[in-house]
Amino acid sequence: MIRRLIQIAACSIVVPAFFWGGCQWIVLSMATGVVAYPSDNIAHAPVVIVLGASVLANGQPSDILADRLTVAANLYTAGLADKVLVSGDNGQDGYDEVNAMRRYLLAAGVAAEDLFLDHAGFDTYDSMYRARHVFGVTDAIVVTQQYHLSRALYLADAVGMHAQGVSSDLQPYAKQAWFSARESLARVKAVVNVLFGAEPTYFGEPIDLAGDGRTTWDEGISSP
Repeated sequence: MIRRLIQIAACSIVVPAFFWGGCQWIVLSMATGVVAYPSDNIAHAPVVIVLGASVLANGQPSDILADRLTVAANLYTAGLADKVLVSGDNGQDGYDEVNAMRRYLLAAGVAAEDLFLDHAGFDTYDSMYRARHVFGVTDAIVVTQQYHLSRALYLADAVGMHAQGVSSDLQPYAKQAWFSARESLARVKAVVNVLFGAEPTYFGEPIDLAGDGRTTWDEGISSP
């Protein structure tokens, strides 16, 4: 009886550990597609996708998000992307990532009509799935920090999108150890989502990136 309990206990540890390790390997294998910014190895793409991150209480982007936006704006102004798609959380009262991103990018010189907002990018899977199936993206540059890029590229590939990953590590980040630890669990979630064909929290009608990005803003096309 004791021997049987030991075997069960061992399996309950070993099997999850193998699954966790397999998920890390699967996702991290996508790191070969990552390019550090700045680089001469970034090819033109129709759109650059900026993945959301935390916004401060005053409505300003956190350092980690501001760096993503800075790199995306630089890629756009350099002619390496024709459109910018920002994807983040705008599903809570008093918390709005995408409009903070919009204001930052407009101030950085991105043309209003080229700036598209995805208000339902609640996690990276939702962002990539909706970029492909709502916004019709098949070829993109994805901008985020190095620790996050492998997962973003894995999910982009899983939903049928060709993506280049450009890292936006422009400075050290105070919570980097926490981000990295949390990321290991997020990789497991990403693999599970792909294996089970998860759908995003919200889907929505198709949006054509050939149109005017202001139609995706909260306030509509007449907004400044």
